[in-house]
Amino acid sequence: MPTALITGITGQDGSYLAEYLLGLDYRVIGMVRRTTAEAISRIVHLRDRIELASADLLDQTSLLTLIEHYQPDEVYNLAAQSFVPVSWSQPLLTSEITALGVTRMLEAVRLAKPNARFYQASSSEMFGNALTAPQNECTPFRPRSPYGVSKLYGHWATINYRESYELLASAGILFNHESPRRGLEFVTRKITHGVARISHGLDRTLKLGNLDARRDWGFAGDYVRAMYLMLQQEEPGDYVVATGESHSVREFCALAFSLAGLNWEEHVVTDPEFYRPAEVDGLIGDASRADAELGWRPTVRFPDLVQMMLEADDCLVTDGLARGAIPGRATTA
Repeated sequence: MPTALITGITGQDGSYLAEYLLGLDYRVIGMVRRTTAEAISRIVHLRDRIELASADLLDQTSLLTLIEHYQPDEVYNLAAQSFVPVSWSQPLLTSEITALGVTRMLEAVRLAKPNARFYQASSSEMFGNALTAPQNECTPFRPRSPYGVSKLYGHWATINYRESYELLASAGILFNHESPRRGLEFVTRKITHGVARISHGLDRTLKLGNLDARRDWGFAGDYVRAMYLMLQQEEPGDYVVATGESHSVREFCALAFSLAGLNWEEHVVTDPEFYRPAEVDGLIGDASRADAELGWRPTVRFPDLVQMMLEADDCLVTDGLARGAIPGRATTA
């Protein structure tokens, strides 16, 4: 039974990856910070099938001890400060976790289990205001946020450890990927949860930022499969993971509201508070290499993704109302 260590197991990607690996008969170890050890809502259904271990990307000794103890065959480094707007208000913390944290984990693997296969969660935000479209593995990086810069540091650290120490380290340059498990602070989930609340009369408006920003949105459950496939290759490498389709926040809104029988223009309000200091206007990925070398393709299309998220949030709100966990109907905007 192979052993996989997942950092960030309590997050969206970590929970889907844990499910996927358990289905392949892996022993799954999830790294959690002691302060967030109880924040396991996304993996509560897996709790009796996985092992949780305390360590922190800010603490080198804890990471080294973790790798030494469990001797994982595969390490999936998904943990990060991953919300782009927060990276503007907390740039140093974002750098410590999302940039230097990668180096700490790579160093722990190098010292304690150098033959382990290592996956680094890189991001399409590294492309920023890309000069060409679609973006692939050869597109120059031009990050436009502290988050993007931090992810780029971790990406290059992974490449350097691969080339300098011959670590079996791969990086997945994942474009935006969503699901019902996405955090409520992210725009896609903010929309579907907002639509659910509006359709039940709990709210009247939904405040958003730049409606013209375009992203390549896929399903997180598809994307963790690509992570696994990268670590099954004989040689490590870097892969763009994307759908190859671009949609605007406005399109996402229009579809989500229409599925609920609502007109988005009657409820969505743009608020400058939610604009980024430096906006990334549009991203779209070219996953040809992942297709050719990994045999990976997305299975969930954009409309199905929006519907999946909306249905889940509608159930969440309905259940909350039934249990009395959500206050009654709104009378003001």
